[in-house]
Amino acid sequence: MSRLLTFKFIRILVFCYLCTSSYFLFATPWVHALSMYGDFKYPEKFTHFQYTNPNAPKGGVFKQASIGSFDSLNPFIVKGNAAAGINMIYDSLLKQSSDEPFSGYGLIAKKVKVAKDFSSVSFLINGNARFHDGKSIQASDVKFSFELLVEKGAPHFRSYYSGVKEVVVDNPLQVTFYFKESGNRELPLIIGQIPILPEHYWLDKDFSKSSLAIPIGSGAYQVGSFQASKRITYQRVKDYWAKDLPVNKGLFNFDTMIFDYYRDDSVAFEAFKSGAFDYRLESSSKRWATGYSGDNFASGKIVTYKIDDKNPQGMQGFWFNLRKEKFKDVNVREALSLLFDFEWANKTLFYGAYTRINSFYAGSELATGREISLPEIAILSPYKASLSNAVFDPIDFPKTNADGNVRLQMRKAVKLLSSAGYQLKDSKMQNKNGEQLSFEFLLYSKDFERVVHPFRRNLQRIGIKTSIRLVDVSQFINRLNSFDFDLVSMRKGQSISPGNEQLGYWGCDSSMQVGTANWAGVCSPVIDKLVTKLIMSDTREELVNTTKALDRVLLAQHMVIPQWYLPAYRIAYWDKFSRPQIAPTYDLGLSTWWLTPPENSDGELH
Repeated sequence: MSRLLTFKFIRILVFCYLCTSSYFLFATPWVHALSMYGDFKYPEKFTHFQYTNPNAPKGGVFKQASIGSFDSLNPFIVKGNAAAGINMIYDSLLKQSSDEPFSGYGLIAKKVKVAKDFSSVSFLINGNARFHDGKSIQASDVKFSFELLVEKGAPHFRSYYSGVKEVVVDNPLQVTFYFKESGNRELPLIIGQIPILPEHYWLDKDFSKSSLAIPIGSGAYQVGSFQASKRITYQRVKDYWAKDLPVNKGLFNFDTMIFDYYRDDSVAFEAFKSGAFDYRLESSSKRWATGYSGDNFASGKIVTYKIDDKNPQGMQGFWFNLRKEKFKDVNVREALSLLFDFEWANKTLFYGAYTRINSFYAGSELATGREISLPEIAILSPYKASLSNAVFDPIDFPKTNADGNVRLQMRKAVKLLSSAGYQLKDSKMQNKNGEQLSFEFLLYSKDFERVVHPFRRNLQRIGIKTSIRLVDVSQFINRLNSFDFDLVSMRKGQSISPGNEQLGYWGCDSSMQVGTANWAGVCSPVIDKLVTKLIMSDTREELVNTTKALDRVLLAQHMVIPQWYLPAYRIAYWDKFSRPQIAPTYDLGLSTWWLTPPENSDGELH
């Protein structure tokens, strides 16, 4: 062999060695869990989540109420109103712990591997994973589930998973998701939350149509029986394949879970007091203050309890439909916001129970403050030319003396409406064409009318005409999904670790999608850029500061008239259940409860 050929051969060997070495140097290991920034709480050999009782007895029935009706057992599409609790029949690749901001541990996937640059994620399927019909869960089911949800599922799936470029089945028990861009730390965790559907079941069915056919899942429960619009019963799967996994120890302790449907929440409350069902989460401050009394409460047969809610409270308020021409001017939206008298409502209607909501991420470190911070200025400065001065100004919500006097707010509102081309003439707020400003409140709860009526009176005082349309839950959802509303009262909850879902909440691409989570229909290039920056954050600090900057921009849009929040769960239940002494940080934890044995000696709470 010539010296030249020998030299070339050596170069090839060196190149191959370097390539092989770099592979081992940069390849990531298979791990048992994922978190946003690598700081998960539970080690590989953990036995159970801290907030569960691994020795909790199994058995019994747990009955809850649901308001409205249902006509579908498919929770993944826009059509139909899915039955309460139906998601319990499905497992995902990873299971999120409830005492960490965002960490996922192996469930269907026993191991997970993320590329160093976050450009892909691979899942190794647990060989014991089974669907309810006994068929094993394969990597092909994971790929099928993803593609089915994106192609035929509700619109938010397309935006939520939009960062995925390709899904490849590496072998029967391994699947890899390749991303369009690197650097998205949240996307691997989001993929881990995909509900896994059986390909063999759905292949010959139309997934996009609402149906009451009982589907096959892989979770701890399966549908036992139902009466459409009246009741649905779930039975615990006796041979559930994942019952002994650390992520499930101490969970799913009831043999039977029942949801009874009521048309009206007041009727449901009376049914609860009579023993028709076991547990109630109370949303009415008036009812909480005045209704939970009587012999059963005094004797302790019914327990009432407040549990701290440490999740971001999100934004609850009257959401404008910005797709309507009359709401396109921010001055109009701000003017209407001024006439909602929170202080009076809180004092008169809510027994002083609430705090005025002041952020889209209220009750958390993600909420912006009154004064803009230096990190927020640094993030927003590149977009200053496209933003209103209000974004950088101190945030001051209107505040009254709670005496019903809103004259100052009325004068400010009239001035803002004048800037938008309206004038008060003949006791009517009219535009240049002489048309009175009018709109409709769309509601599904009669109880909420007492909140809306005082607001309407304030609006009427400056010549604005309003009406209330009360519909059932199904009609409300249909009208919301098809943008057939003026104002709706809704709460958009938030995660302690916001990410890709924000595209569906505020992104331009989602603003006109039927069934969108972008209820207001907001569309702003700056908001899109801020959401992208939030998603690509490399540290928790960067995520928090970017979320605060986004919050300021969203607030300046006046797309919502903020209402109130209470950072607590108000619950009541018949005294026949126990729960662990350690509660989950970011969840109510009903799945950790169990039926109290006749002689309880485990030291747990009741």
